Amino acid sequence: MRNMKIVADSSCDLFTVGDGTTPFETAPMKVCTSEREFVDDASLDLGEMVSYLYNCRDKSRSSCPNTTDWLNAFGHADDIFCVTITSGLSGSYNSACAAKKIYEESHPGARVFVIDSLSAGSEVTLIVEKLHACIAAGMTYEEICAMVTDYLQHTGLLFMLKSLKTFANNGRVSPLTAKLVGIAGICIVGRASDVGTLEPLHKCRGEMHSLRTIVDELKERGYCGGKISIGHCENEDGAKTLLGKLTERYPGAPIEIHPLRGLCSFYAERGGILVGFEKA
Repeated sequence: MRNMKIVADSSCDLFTVGDGTTPFETAPMKVCTSEREFVDDASLDLGEMVSYLYNCRDKSRSSCPNTTDWLNAFGHADDIFCVTITSGLSGSYNSACAAKKIYEESHPGARVFVIDSLSAGSEVTLIVEKLHACIAAGMTYEEICAMVTDYLQHTGLLFMLKSLKTFANNGRVSPLTAKLVGIAGICIVGRASDVGTLEPLHKCRGEMHSLRTIVDELKERGYCGGKISIGHCENEDGAKTLLGKLTERYPGAPIEIHPLRGLCSFYAERGGILVGFEKA
C-alpha cells in the first residue's frame, strides 16, 4: 500500500493537519533584515519577530525554501502533495518543482504533485485541509490530484491590512502611501487575484468598516456558507468580531480562527487579517 504525505511551505500557517493521522510537514520560509534572520518554524518567537520588524527601519525581505529544504520535507513517502505560496510573490513554487524532479529521479515510482496556490495564508490552509480530507477518505493519487485542481477554482482569499510598512520596505508601494495608511487610520481590504498577485480593492477608515467590507466582499465573490479560515497577526479580537458578523449572516457556517505564522505575519503585519473561503 502506497503511503501519502502532505508538504507545504510555512505560508500555510499550520503545524499539524486534521487529526494528525496524515503525515504532514512544512518547509520553512525565512524573514531577513541586514542584522536578523527569522526562520518560520516551530521555534520562532512570533511576538518577538513582529515587535522587532515593527520598530525596524532597515529593509526586510522574505526568503523561500531551497531545494534541499523541500527534499528534507518530502522525506520518504510514495505519493506527495506539495502546496506552495503563490508563484506571483515567491520562488517557492519553482524551488518545489526542482525538488520534485530530483526526488522522483532518486525514488523510482514515487510521485510528487506540486500545487501553486496562487495565494497565501488562509487559502493555503484550506487547500492543505482539503488534501487531508481526500487522503482520509481513501481516495487514490489520481483522484486527489483531480479533486484539488478543481477545488482551487472554488476558493479565494481576502485580506485586511492596517500597515503597508513591509510593502514599502520591499519597494512594492511608495513610502508616502504607507505613511498615509498608518497616520490616517486607513485599512486596505483586498484579495488574491486570479494570477496570484495581491490586489487592493478598498481603502476603509477603521477596522469595523473594513470587517463589514470583507463580509460584503465574500458575498460578492460567491461565498454562501462554505468553509472559512480566518488568520490574524496579533488581532484575535478583530478576528472574533469578523467571526460574529459572519455567523449572523451565515448561521452554522464552518469558520475557524488561527494565528498567522511568521511569513504571513511578516506581510500582514500587526493587526492584519487573512480570510480564506470556499466559493459556491
